[in-house]
Amino acid sequence: MTDFAASPKLPGFSLRRLWQRRKNTLIVLAALAGFAWLSDVMLASQGAGAVRLRIDLSPLLEVSPVLQAHIAGAVSSFLIGSVLLIGVKGRTVHRTLGYTWVATMTVTAISSLFITGINGHNYSFIHLLSGWTMIVLPMGLAAARRRDIAKHRKEMTGMFFGGMLIAGLFSFLPGRLMWHLFFAV
Repeated sequence: MTDFAASPKLPGFSLRRLWQRRKNTLIVLAALAGFAWLSDVMLASQGAGAVRLRIDLSPLLEVSPVLQAHIAGAVSSFLIGSVLLIGVKGRTVHRTLGYTWVATMTVTAISSLFITGINGHNYSFIHLLSGWTMIVLPMGLAAARRRDIAKHRKEMTGMFFGGMLIAGLFSFLPGRLMWHLFFAV
């Protein structure tokens, strides 16, 4: 009797990893679809014309240093996090980039606590993500150091998708600073 469960696996291939990537892709597509719909509704309510892509960094020079640090941390976190998700895990490069990502996420989370323009001068719902980030970052780091890779992957991936992708898309809504940096009507 042949045991199929003990059949050799292809190097670097597992069904769990394939499903995780597919699930991540679905999350990204759902977030982008929601963003596109919400942006379209907001622009239609303002009677705006066609949107075109452009890069104008001059508004970035006019904002406070705290907001500049927040944007620099967020953009760095997004770029580094994308490389970490795509690249090979567990190597020296992954660890080095991972520690850098933790540092940039920390800058992003702490600087956001000093930004209150969305809801007058009060904290908004999005500030809960900053608190969540400051709690989960050390937990994800500790999980990696304990070699609990499943927990590390879950916490860091969740933070990337929740903190970077979802919160990042909200910052690109029409009328917000990031929208003005990259789009025009």
